[in-house]
Amino acid sequence: MSKKKIVILGGGTGTYVLLTGLKKYLPQVDLSVVVTMMDSGGSNRVIRDEFGLLPTSDIRQCMVALADGDEDQTLRKLFTYRYESGVGISGMTFGNLFMAALTDIYHGNQKKAIEETCELLGVAGKIIPVTFDNTNLVAMYENGRQVLGEHFIDEPREELLGKKIVEVSVFPKASANTDALKAIKEANLIVLGPGDLYTSVISNLVIDGVGKAVAKSTAKKVYIMNLMTRVGQTDNYKASDHVTEIQRYLRGNYLDYCLINSDIKFPKEALGWYKKVQTYPVEDDLNGTTKTKIIRASLFDKTIFQKAKSDLLVRSLIRHDPARLAEAVIKLF
Repeated sequence: MSKKKIVILGGGTGTYVLLTGLKKYLPQVDLSVVVTMMDSGGSNRVIRDEFGLLPTSDIRQCMVALADGDEDQTLRKLFTYRYESGVGISGMTFGNLFMAALTDIYHGNQKKAIEETCELLGVAGKIIPVTFDNTNLVAMYENGRQVLGEHFIDEPREELLGKKIVEVSVFPKASANTDALKAIKEANLIVLGPGDLYTSVISNLVIDGVGKAVAKSTAKKVYIMNLMTRVGQTDNYKASDHVTEIQRYLRGNYLDYCLINSDIKFPKEALGWYKKVQTYPVEDDLNGTTKTKIIRASLFDKTIFQKAKSDLLVRSLIRHDPARLAEAVIKLF
């Protein structure tokens, strides 16, 4: 009997958490992750602007999540290590610099560098960049303003706070990685999220051919609802707003499932911090009247996460629990 094939579309912390949980189900399932390639903030700005390469942070996180060696964590720790000092490298991760060096060794072949890094780390599953074209995410807001660059959408200027994003695209136009399209076509289950709605999930669907491939796929499709809203992206969005947006970029095709956290007893300390940055738990207003089956479960991790001092980007304090989330996904089979 052939293995069931799971394909995840995403990027960032949410995808890292899900992969960490799903890793224990390998090799019983075939696991692939299609990763967004438009990140332009933090160390990725240096990778893009100074090295002239595609961003690797989301790729690196997936590698670490699926790397071999639960007992010997040295390589995994090395790839997540972020420099806290040093002119030009403060805030950079070793993993990103390693892949930049390896790309240079392979004469600019970034695909080869990613493959070799996966082999070095003993990565289980397939990590597939959604595109190898150099492109940028573009957001159009309800006031007619356009913003170019994933980082400036993730952390928008004050005048755009509370303004709704009405359209996301890429510039210049980018073609899908054929490996990504093949994985989507062969999938039994396609998982969207968790992650920032526009910059981690929909950013994959707007690459030429990807949204269409997901829409046409006969695989079951599940969206993992975010725990919190994201200031500047999903201000005042309820759960139904997230689902509506995902389905809009799937050409109106409905989702088969939506996994949503039912336990809202978040740590008060974390909620206090989130309130200061105008971020709140996503309100569950899904009533099950659509074709999408709503599955509710306690899915959040009670740990409050802290980021490295040298990391200048906004990171989530409250995250999904890897084991519970993976179990909920596997049960969909």
